[in-house]
Amino acid sequence: MTDYEAVILDVDGTIVRGEELLPGATDGLRALEAAGCSRLLFSNNPTRGADHYRETLAPHGIDVDPGTVLTSATVSAEYLAATHPDAAVYLVGGERLEAILDDAAVDLTTEPEAAEVVLGSFDKGFSFGTLWEALRALEGDVPFYGTDPDTTIPVDEGEMPGSGAILAAMEAVAGREPDAILGKPSSIAAAAAMNRLDVDPRDTLVVGDRLDTDIELGNRAGMETALVLTGVTDRADLAAADADARPDHVLEALSAVDELL
Repeated sequence: MTDYEAVILDVDGTIVRGEELLPGATDGLRALEAAGCSRLLFSNNPTRGADHYRETLAPHGIDVDPGTVLTSATVSAEYLAATHPDAAVYLVGGERLEAILDDAAVDLTTEPEAAEVVLGSFDKGFSFGTLWEALRALEGDVPFYGTDPDTTIPVDEGEMPGSGAILAAMEAVAGREPDAILGKPSSIAAAAAMNRLDVDPRDTLVVGDRLDTDIELGNRAGMETALVLTGVTDRADLAAADADARPDHVLEALSAVDELL
């Protein structure tokens, strides 16, 4: 019997890279299922909803219930709908995130001067003009949020710039940091995960490839943490990590999770 009642699994860099399944991922998922662990997939990808991961993993024989998937996009949408239900949200982000916010009945505006809340995220069309408009939207004390802090995103060809890079530019021109990051590793993200799983954090294992998001999420929330070396973090990064970002366990791949069960 395992000591864990539930597991929170990162997706990109832990189960897949781009659209390709990582070696050993299926074995790891089967081991967790055999151990009776409730499973929640949690991606910091701000351009995807739950259905995307069901569709991505289905060809690999992995059945995913969309109700057991969170992304920084869905967490952001749920948070803004609950805490700013009537506010006009100015988004620096892509069309997919816009659609997810719209589905959650978040009121969006394209006028910087009308912004009552600003949300920064990944945007392939980010430009000088985008930054200028964001600066106008951020005037005054308007609430400022980011979907996720990931400065890069793993893709088939290596890495590409992520939300964190865009947020850094917005922070620089506005002269202030976001009031909160809504995805991993925030307390908002941890609460969203715990609400889905309905278990004690102390009985939960977090597995992911990023020290500053996956591992910090678990460490801050009192969960056990395991780093996999199939994503953006290598052993040199691990050796240089701050104490609050150090995992309880290090695994070569998700397939090695059976060592902890």
